[in-house]
Amino acid sequence: MAIRTKTSNQRTSLKLHLGAQGTLVGELNFIQQGRREFSQFHYAPSWLADTNRFEISPDLPLVDGFHNRKAPSDHDSVFHWAIADTAPDAWACRVIDRARAKDRRTNPQLGPLTALDYLCAVDDFSRIGALRLHKGGNYVQTAEEGRRRTPSFVELAPMYAATRAVETDMETSEDLAYLMGRGTSLGGMRPKCTVLDESGRLAIGKFPSVKDTINVTRAEVLALHLAKRAGIRAANAHCVSLTGVPVAIIERFDRDAADRRIPYLSAASLLQAAREDERSYTELADAIRERGSSPVADSQELWRRLVFNLLITNTDDHLHNTGFLYDGAGKWRLAPAFDVNPMTGKLRESKTPLSEDTGPIDSIDVLLDGCRYFDLSRAEGLRVIAEVLDAISHWREVGQRPEVGLTPAELAAFQDAFEHDQTQVARGLVQAL
Repeated sequence: MAIRTKTSNQRTSLKLHLGAQGTLVGELNFIQQGRREFSQFHYAPSWLADTNRFEISPDLPLVDGFHNRKAPSDHDSVFHWAIADTAPDAWACRVIDRARAKDRRTNPQLGPLTALDYLCAVDDFSRIGALRLHKGGNYVQTAEEGRRRTPSFVELAPMYAATRAVETDMETSEDLAYLMGRGTSLGGMRPKCTVLDESGRLAIGKFPSVKDTINVTRAEVLALHLAKRAGIRAANAHCVSLTGVPVAIIERFDRDAADRRIPYLSAASLLQAAREDERSYTELADAIRERGSSPVADSQELWRRLVFNLLITNTDDHLHNTGFLYDGAGKWRLAPAFDVNPMTGKLRESKTPLSEDTGPIDSIDVLLDGCRYFDLSRAEGLRVIAEVLDAISHWREVGQRPEVGLTPAELAAFQDAFEHDQTQVARGLVQAL
């Protein structure tokens, strides 16, 4: 008979607060059983009694008691969806992993990083949304004397130098220490940091990658400007130059004009979609109808974004690249568009299917056939296509504006992203109106 050894539990508890006022929402427990990790959350009685209470995450109904969470797969978080949205992703995890590896050389007794270590590596000042981790009288990962770690605009150059050192495997301990908190608050694969822009507002600074063969940073700013021109609410963005190095400065929309924090959910979280799940835009439209504060307007704008994505060849449209902001009374509103990139030399096919029946979006016809599901008649859908097509037709002109700064030669590299067979199909439909 095999003898089973008892595995002791290790529990770490943190308070979960909301917003600048630090309203107590509940308690988060992180539990380790050997290699197994999971979490628990329970709402504070004061939050359940608050007249402004709301479900902070779709998997956390407003009831007393513990809500347990175990990752559905190795690729998913052990934390509930809204909490997981605040955790670092690919680039940030790379920085965190490198820093721990260097620390373990001088302190071999340091164990492997846990899911809680990654979650707590994010600076409180720049953590996305309004949720805040609190432990021992302080907010987690707050700089000395309560100051923020987010660098000011003038620190972009050293930030870029540190990220380039990480990308080229030349980073020092000083580089990693500098990036911790500053470069670990955001998701995505590309090198980036949080920064206070020229006006003092919280923003994202996106740097070129050593792997870039085209001007990706300026092209993203171009796409965001075209999106606004196409009637899409999009993040404010412009490019700056660091002695010839283009950096995209993209304003954070989870802070309002008074710098108050706004609760945030990714579309994946709204749908409670594990990474291995294949969820569709029609399912997202259903979730908007159920939980949205402006369901018709947001469903229509979602479809407009799908047309825009197809016509600029933005194929990195996974559900973490669409977000929602809390709009009061337990309802959510589609957040401004972000992470919108024209891609050259790519198969023109969406990552997220339009519906379970149609599969990926690869043509204007597929979109038109499904427009009624997004509260649009075919005639209204055609008008949307006309408006989006007209906006995108100015891509060369907008690309050369100072706030974008692409040269004619750099723009030429993106021609196949903007001019392709579906552009011609859209033109034919519009001309027939």
